[in-house]
Amino acid sequence: MGFGEQVNVLVVTLALQGHMNPMLKLSKLLVSKGLHVTLVTTELARHLMLKSNINGAFNNTQQTTNTNSPAINLEFFSDGLSEDFNRDNNHDIFMEFLRTKGSENLSNLITNLTTNGGKKFSCIICNPFIPWVAAVAAKHDIPCAMLWIQASAVFSIYYHFFKHPNLFPKSLDDPKETVELPGLPILEVQDLPSFILPSAPKSFNKMVSDIFSNVDKIKWVLGNSFNELEEDVINSLALTSSPILPIGPLVSPFLLGNEEKISGNIDMWSAEGSCIEWLDKKPTSSVIYISFGSILVLSQQQIDSIAIALRNSKKPFLWVIKPPQKNSEKKCGELPIGFLEETKGRGLVVAWSPQEKVLIHKAVACFITHCGWNSTLETASAGVPVIAYPEWTDQPTDAKLLVDVLKVGVRMRNDKDGVLSQKEVERCIMEVTDGPNAEKIRKRALELKEAAKKAVAPGGSSDKNIDQFIKEISV
Repeated sequence: MGFGEQVNVLVVTLALQGHMNPMLKLSKLLVSKGLHVTLVTTELARHLMLKSNINGAFNNTQQTTNTNSPAINLEFFSDGLSEDFNRDNNHDIFMEFLRTKGSENLSNLITNLTTNGGKKFSCIICNPFIPWVAAVAAKHDIPCAMLWIQASAVFSIYYHFFKHPNLFPKSLDDPKETVELPGLPILEVQDLPSFILPSAPKSFNKMVSDIFSNVDKIKWVLGNSFNELEEDVINSLALTSSPILPIGPLVSPFLLGNEEKISGNIDMWSAEGSCIEWLDKKPTSSVIYISFGSILVLSQQQIDSIAIALRNSKKPFLWVIKPPQKNSEKKCGELPIGFLEETKGRGLVVAWSPQEKVLIHKAVACFITHCGWNSTLETASAGVPVIAYPEWTDQPTDAKLLVDVLKVGVRMRNDKDGVLSQKEVERCIMEVTDGPNAEKIRKRALELKEAAKKAVAPGGSSDKNIDQFIKEISV
């Protein structure tokens, strides 16, 4: 990669696992293309990584004895709050400190890296939910890019909501009211990202508003998606003032049958390795995998309905139930008494899993998911059918894409009283594994897997886009 040599890039992310993962994957991709990356996040991540015995070291598996080989260096800055401050329960205070104290500390770090570290950054790439990074980049006269870590469809919805509000109903209180936007299927209000709905906390709406009031300061919007997944909406955005350049899916190379060139991770929780050994003993396409990500906490009623349905299904299952963070106001429900004993050998319940390795395992039949975008891309890349059960933020839009547009799964819904019933869970499990459309769903999921492989292969749509971006920042 001659044009990429000696190019330094600074990548800045929030210390949230679902945000850090794609930023790290992008960093590894850039290093594989010959760039040097400094990955920056807050001190909170350092604390959680140390607790989980994650050392944050990265190794280039193709590295030579050349000390100047492309690499990832990990750096941290303070958000201005103490380690014990409860950021989950005090979101407004956290985001304000991050914007004021955090931006100042990040700026000082950049000064130190350039003055004392001898680095000259060709570009700063930021996470969308810290839009103030663009101002920090401008202060240091460094061009700024943003990695959009959600669906391009969600970017388009937000873009039009804040730039062209006349395209939306005057009121978003009716969940069945419809919305028509360029490049997207007809959406109902309940399919929109929750941050723009009247029910969302004002701070979340403001956070997204800030992103799109600052988007014109961003020189490149990179998308963690690929043309074959969201072609219509990507094409429609190309006609706006904020075109999106899809460079994904940003997943581990092994998920797409490629070699991992850069080893190392920044996981803030330790995955239980027993998952893969357990899956090895299960028949092909037999296991139901259940995980709702790093933030969502299930209620007692939700756990009861899922547990009873799994017990009644007689199918093997791997269920991730992540406990809430320490001092969190969220309370996780408990498994029904006797459930583990009744399903012993057939089921495995863990606190965290190596999800990509689980999804690519031949034993996995389907994935009951909250439809976070990382999980959506991982299941698409693995060719695994889904049972979509979205909760908030971008998840309802992702579920609409998976089920109604891509047709790789079924939608699991609460009843009119907002309750998830055991029968609904059982219906979805049956429909996606043994129902009349199960074979079509599996076939479509495998087609999507092949499309993802082609996008990132040499000369593929995403590969061309990342090469074009590197060429532009290398000038």
